[in-house]
Amino acid sequence: MQAYRDQYASLFRGGQGVTLIAISNDSARTLHEWAREEDFPFLFGSDPEGAAYTAFGGDPWFTGISGSRAVIVIDPEGVVRYVTPAFNQVDPAAYEELRAAIDAVTPGT
Repeated sequence: MQAYRDQYASLFRGGQGVTLIAISNDSARTLHEWAREEDFPFLFGSDPEGAAYTAFGGDPWFTGISGSRAVIVIDPEGVVRYVTPAFNQVDPAAYEELRAAIDAVTPGT
């Protein structure tokens, strides 16, 4: 999540026209405390049963570094435009793909 935080201004346009919600199977209390400690500028959601991950083809119980994040880009009308059930957060190409998906749904923002 620190990579998302560190790239928030450029990748997520500093929140202009983009809402980032990080969902994990951690408890709401744990997520709240961690978000405050790390100064994350985005939202967190608790999904203890893994339903959100599973709905988009992700594995909520995966514990490795590579491919542990499901990433979904939804346009302003609420339509899912991009899904990767196993975002490879250590691969720079994955961020380029994500940036292109965000740019496609928020042009000129």
